[in-house]
Amino acid sequence: MYDERTRTIALDAIGFGESLSSVSKRLGISRAALREWRDCVGRPGYPSVCPRCAGGPLDGAQYAHLLGLYLGDGCLSRHRRDVYALRIACDGVYPRLIDEAERAVAAVNPRRPVHRVRAVGYISVVSYWKHWPCLFPQHGPGPKHRRTITLADWQRELVAEYPERFLRGLFNSDGCRVANWVTRTVAGQTKRYEYPRYMFSNESRDIMALCQWALGLLDIPWRMPRPNALSVARREAVGRMDGFVGAKS
Repeated sequence: MYDERTRTIALDAIGFGESLSSVSKRLGISRAALREWRDCVGRPGYPSVCPRCAGGPLDGAQYAHLLGLYLGDGCLSRHRRDVYALRIACDGVYPRLIDEAERAVAAVNPRRPVHRVRAVGYISVVSYWKHWPCLFPQHGPGPKHRRTITLADWQRELVAEYPERFLRGLFNSDGCRVANWVTRTVAGQTKRYEYPRYMFSNESRDIMALCQWALGLLDIPWRMPRPNALSVARREAVGRMDGFVGAKS
């Protein structure tokens, strides 16, 4: 008897073109079982639970977080049989961020396994599903900063409900908490003062505007030191963001 996770991994591999013999040897599953799973009409036990197509449930808080991650460091790529891979690129030096990205993907689509794929300089959190484009209609050819990025009405409603989670995703992907410093002359002596601030960088004006909008929902002041960089530096604002973003780890 094979568990659901093993069956899902096997069916994904077959769907992407791996032979029955290869899957059988790699996972230790009989070819007869693999053939039965592959040929079973409708794949009982694996109905579409897409929140957009089939009215399935959606964890709004985790989706808002995942949407921020996707807009920052995510992409969709099409594979065989119209299966899409959702990939979230994570810096390997921040294990907490990788864990959070994996939990967000798993919460949004709990019926599919989530994989970690190592690459040069980063780790991709990956999940395969035919319905990822339904949840991320921003998908399209080319880099995000070279095309229009707008949220659907239902996405804007979720972000408005969970702006902290959306901002956490954005800042976990393309943001950071840094120590800034300035010098002041006091009683004839130059003194250095340090203070924390949050920075968010993105080449897409549309994504930057979404970040500004979400901060506005929380009445968090920001400024633009550069066209592609946003700064949150006021002490009260930084303190509020520490409560739902924090330093990377």
